[in-house]
Amino acid sequence: MKVQVINRSKHQIPTYETQGSAGMDLRANIEASIVLKPLERAIIKTGLFIALPVGFEAQVRPRSGLAAKKGITVLNSPGTVDADYRGEIGVILVNLSNEEFVVNDGERIAQLVIAKHERLQWVEVTILDDTERGTGGFGSTGVS
Repeated sequence: MKVQVINRSKHQIPTYETQGSAGMDLRANIEASIVLKPLERAIIKTGLFIALPVGFEAQVRPRSGLAAKKGITVLNSPGTVDADYRGEIGVILVNLSNEEFVVNDGERIAQLVIAKHERLQWVEVTILDDTERGTGGFGSTGVS
């Protein structure tokens, strides 16, 4: 699939790091380092603008290494870039650790995964079909 991209950053456009990678790393495109204090959040710009085909979205997801090692994650994970959005891709990072984290220009801060999606049409009914789970909510499956 080909996707149009404008790269106004100082960095190369994202690429897949391995043959089996689902996501591409997004890099911070900032003039000065940003310090995230514990529980602080910030929108980090990437300098990237894309035009996805209708029926697809770009999902902005955390990088597992940053999350596991530093407690840094994407706050609205996954963030969605809609097919009709033409603005700059930003990443809402949050620091869930007890230590300050410094975001530097060019740092890999998130990953971008392209996903196909469907649009639905609601069909209003008065009753839903029965299933084995039924109305069992959180924690209702797999209980012995």
